[in-house]
Amino acid sequence: MNGLALYGYDLFGEPVNPEPSGVVAEKFTMPPFSLLDARSGSWQERKRAWMRMGIKSEIGRNENLLSYSKSASLGKKDTSIFDPVLTELVYKWFCPKGGLIVDPFAGGSVRGIVAGMLGRHYWGCDLRKEQIESNMIQGDALRPKVMPKWVCGDSMGKLTEAPEADFIFSCPPYGNMEIYSQDPADLSNMEYHTFVPAYKRIILRACKKLKENRFACFVVGDFRDKKGFYRNFVSETIKAFKESGMELYNEAILATAIGSASMRVSRIFPSGRKLAKTHQNILIFVKGDWKKAADKINATD
Repeated sequence: MNGLALYGYDLFGEPVNPEPSGVVAEKFTMPPFSLLDARSGSWQERKRAWMRMGIKSEIGRNENLLSYSKSASLGKKDTSIFDPVLTELVYKWFCPKGGLIVDPFAGGSVRGIVAGMLGRHYWGCDLRKEQIESNMIQGDALRPKVMPKWVCGDSMGKLTEAPEADFIFSCPPYGNMEIYSQDPADLSNMEYHTFVPAYKRIILRACKKLKENRFACFVVGDFRDKKGFYRNFVSETIKAFKESGMELYNEAILATAIGSASMRVSRIFPSGRKLAKTHQNILIFVKGDWKKAADKINATD
């Protein structure tokens, strides 16, 4: 597969010259444990294989969305790029083959491109026209098995037009930690007391589009308020799904690359004893019967 073969299987699940990477890893691509290590050599190698395909999720996004100071910046685009390996794993583990994914906070192209490459259908919504246009250019250039569909607009309204989903997968704005646009409807522009109700309404509308006996996954992380205290955003997300009729079924920690954290921690720890955050929370929810949801996936494997 032109350099895409890794650890016994290529990126599309087809067996190729197995290497001694362990029975569990060979069966599930990566071990399905509650700690996912994105720093490991196997994870990074697989990520490089995905990136060699030409995925450029940063296109269409502004410089320095994380608002790092000059001292903390790496001198590149300080913009979070969604991990294609995490995307691949979540789709394989929790979405039936050929299923349809609804993503209310689409952002860059990664989640749509990976879905299409794995033969899943994808419907993603984003407010910014330039982001949608960039994603579509990526789709046209990479030509996945199934072309993703990106829709421009506010998820609050556009979700009514979304198709029925076999899986919900998204990574929402972490409050105003990253400012994506100046659109007043953009959650990243809102004060937190306004952000949370809007965020919950979007989750509710997305859950209504999810078929019965299916899974959903949100990738989230806590972030600090202006006084330096954590917002408890992870708990707010769990509460939002529960209020929408879904239950928390799995939780995992994604250990992310250190990146600029090694530079930032030398500034933020001595001055305020703040730990540099190098993980995200992977929250898996289920609508209906978890056994039937699992059987649906097993039936397509």
